[in-house]
Amino acid sequence: MLVSTKDMLVKAQKEHYAVANFCIWNVEMLSGVMQACEKLQSPVILSFGSGFLVNTDINHFIHMMRSYATQTALPCSIHWDHGRSFEIVSHAIDIGYNSLMIDGSAYPFEENIRRTKEVVDKFHPLCIPVEAELGHVGAETDYEEALAHYLYTDPAQAAEFVERTGIDSLAIAIGNQHGAYTAPPQINFDILEQVRNSVSIPLVLHGASGIGDADIRRAIDLGITKINIHTELCEAAMDAIHACPENEKYQGLNIKVRDAVQARAENKILLFGSNGKAAGWFAK
Repeated sequence: MLVSTKDMLVKAQKEHYAVANFCIWNVEMLSGVMQACEKLQSPVILSFGSGFLVNTDINHFIHMMRSYATQTALPCSIHWDHGRSFEIVSHAIDIGYNSLMIDGSAYPFEENIRRTKEVVDKFHPLCIPVEAELGHVGAETDYEEALAHYLYTDPAQAAEFVERTGIDSLAIAIGNQHGAYTAPPQINFDILEQVRNSVSIPLVLHGASGIGDADIRRAIDLGITKINIHTELCEAAMDAIHACPENEKYQGLNIKVRDAVQARAENKILLFGSNGKAAGWFAK
């Protein structure tokens, strides 16, 4: 069933677990993720963003995403990830998304607020929850190089940013990075704790693929309630492809990819503690 991301994350925040935001862009990834969620009875956020448009025509793929979301009994939301402009997120809502992220994190503080508030003012009356980012996680790159000029979330700005924009969830930059880590992740839990103490809305961790299980659990304990996973799904898919014999037929390869994605998604659901939480949705 299609539900509000806001409701989903508020419930997770109260019950101290995190909901997986699985970034997916083909049928093997989508079906693998959904099979994992069905098996473990977990709520889920199905996500897509501009970076995947080179692979997938979203004007067609959105119908498959909505079909899975509306025909399951699980709480499910369809989320546009890292929308860089008002026009991009508007198109996403027009074609069937029910949740969005407006990402003005590369801009100065006041411009980030302006861009974010413009989106909130447009879509809150339509009951569309809005996520935004303070600090800047940045694009995929060498991790050690990224850390040298990393733009951490400023805890002193967090409350003002949330109050002035009216957002529903806040993505933070605490040493997390998109893509594969080229060095061990260095997560700044002090910043996370300070931000958690200054705002009441759900907090989001991007770039979680490759962050160790112990650090993920600690982040959830400190208030992270939405965790984005993409790279690890791709890695699981590639491992399955590389393990196939040379005479493997294309259909069989696709099945192995789907099953590998499912297995990795199950691992993340168990780690995040969202398994079994779909069953209590109506009692929230």
